[in-house]
Amino acid sequence: MKERIYYPLLAVLMVLFCAACNEEWTDEQYEHYVSFKAPMNYAKGVTDIYVKYKPNGMITYQLPLIMSGSTMAGSDTEVQVAIDSDTLKSINWEYFHNRKDLYYRELTSGYYELNDMKVMIPAGDCMGILDINFKLSGIDLVDKWVLPLTIAESPTGSYEPHPRKNYKKALLRVIPFNDYSGTYSTTTMQVGFKDAGNKMTTNERTAFVVDEHSIFFYAGLINEEELERRKYKIIFTLNADGTVTLSAPDPDIHFKLIKNPTWKVTEKMDASLPYLKHKTITIENFKYEFDDVTSVPGTPISYTVEGTVNMERKINIQIPDEDQAIEW
Repeated sequence: MKERIYYPLLAVLMVLFCAACNEEWTDEQYEHYVSFKAPMNYAKGVTDIYVKYKPNGMITYQLPLIMSGSTMAGSDTEVQVAIDSDTLKSINWEYFHNRKDLYYRELTSGYYELNDMKVMIPAGDCMGILDINFKLSGIDLVDKWVLPLTIAESPTGSYEPHPRKNYKKALLRVIPFNDYSGTYSTTTMQVGFKDAGNKMTTNERTAFVVDEHSIFFYAGLINEEELERRKYKIIFTLNADGTVTLSAPDPDIHFKLIKNPTWKVTEKMDASLPYLKHKTITIENFKYEFDDVTSVPGTPISYTVEGTVNMERKINIQIPDEDQAIEW
């Protein structure tokens, strides 16, 4: 008799429990916080973004904004974005302290356009796009340029910026690239005192964009964090006929070209990954001299640099956007 009572009662309780669960999952489980999709590199304090260098032209970078939550918003949400110079100042002090020559510099308005500081997240969606138009012609990459953005408070209370700083803010380290810029293997480049036998090498050096066909390295083994690094720019212009023109903007270092280099590009598909292309740029057989005029003030130290350098890019041919296709 008791079993006949218990079974119907159990069935009723199960129905009520399931109904309660169904109603619960129709409600928002989290918060509708708005954040940038710009994961920070904590070792640097910023987010690297790669932008194709286009001479006298404009490139649009699309920065996503995401609204969190288990349900979609029932109406359009207009999100306000603002420039955040104060956070950039804090990052500079936290990472570099008194080394102001290493500070990230706020990207000046001449290098970008934000037509609208508002982003619309449509009803029934969880993402909107901020279009940033970059105009990077003539930018000097001796400095590290950052566009600091933050999600501003809603004037109407229609959304809430994410409470975590690294989600609410996007400190975009803008890195222009052309066909030749990037990290080069320099194990076959030798640096030595002029007319001396001892040679020094290093594993890699970074080439920075100058223009569509030119890059610059710092001379010899001059460090990218050197206080006077600006003086030691050596510009490599890769000409269409396979030759390379070398020059140094600062006459103080007494740059002298000894041997004209050449360059070539080779491409091959990956043996095991059919979508991956390997593209290698080689600059070979260059030789030049320069003076280090800052290590020992008043006493120039003459160096000879010679050898070959190469850079490999891995490119996913299935991705149409070049900045996304390259494995940085």
